[in-house]
Amino acid sequence: MTAVVFDMDGTLTDTEHIWDVVRRGLGDAEGLAWPEEASRAMMGMSTQQWSAYLSDVVGLAGTAEDAAKKTIDGMVAAYARGLDVLPGAVEAVQRMHARWPLGLASSSPRVLIDAAVASMGIADLFVTTVSTEELNGAGKPAPDVYLEVCRRIGVAPAFAVAVEDAHNGILSAHAAGLKVVAIPPHFNPPPASTLALADVVLDSLDDLTADLVAGLVGAA
Repeated sequence: MTAVVFDMDGTLTDTEHIWDVVRRGLGDAEGLAWPEEASRAMMGMSTQQWSAYLSDVVGLAGTAEDAAKKTIDGMVAAYARGLDVLPGAVEAVQRMHARWPLGLASSSPRVLIDAAVASMGIADLFVTTVSTEELNGAGKPAPDVYLEVCRRIGVAPAFAVAVEDAHNGILSAHAAGLKVVAIPPHFNPPPASTLALADVVLDSLDDLTADLVAGLVGAA
C-alpha cells in the first residue's frame, strides 16, 4: 500500500510567516532583540520546543506555557481574520485522495490543524492528522510525527511519500524513511544541502501528480 503525507504550514497553508509575525510581536512588546537564527530554528519545532525556545533563548517573560498560550492565541486570531491557502493546495489533496490514503504531519497545535483543514474543506480526506505536540514534544526534525502517521495509516514508511516545504520538515520525513517531495517556500527556504535529501523538488503543488508519486514508490 502507498500513502501520501502532507505537512501543513508552508505546504498547504501560507502561514509560516504569520507564526513569525506573532512571535516577533511578543518579543517587540517586551523590547527584546530578535535572534538572527530564531525564525528558522523554530520552524518545525513542537509546541513544547518552540515555547521553551521563546522563553529560554528569545527571553520572553513568564513561563514557556505562557509563551505558548500567547502565540497560539495570536495564531487563532489570525486564522479568524482569514486563512491564506497556498495555490493548488486543496486540489492537490483531492488529487492524492483519489488514489491513496492521506495523512497530515504538522507541528501546529491541534486547535490550528483542525481549524485549517475545516476551513479548506478537506478534513474528511485524511485518515489521520497528527500534531507534534501530541508526541511528547518530539518536533521536526525528529522522525516521530511521520512514523506515527504511517503507523496509524498502516503503511510502511518506505511506501509513503511526504510533501514538505521546510528544512526541519524535510529532515524529519527523510529520517523517517519516507520518499520526500519538497516544494520550497518563499519564506525561509531550505538550503541546497537540505533540498538534496529530497527525492524530487517541485515549483508548486500543481506539479504534484499521481504519476509522480506512483513513480517514487513503484505504485501501480
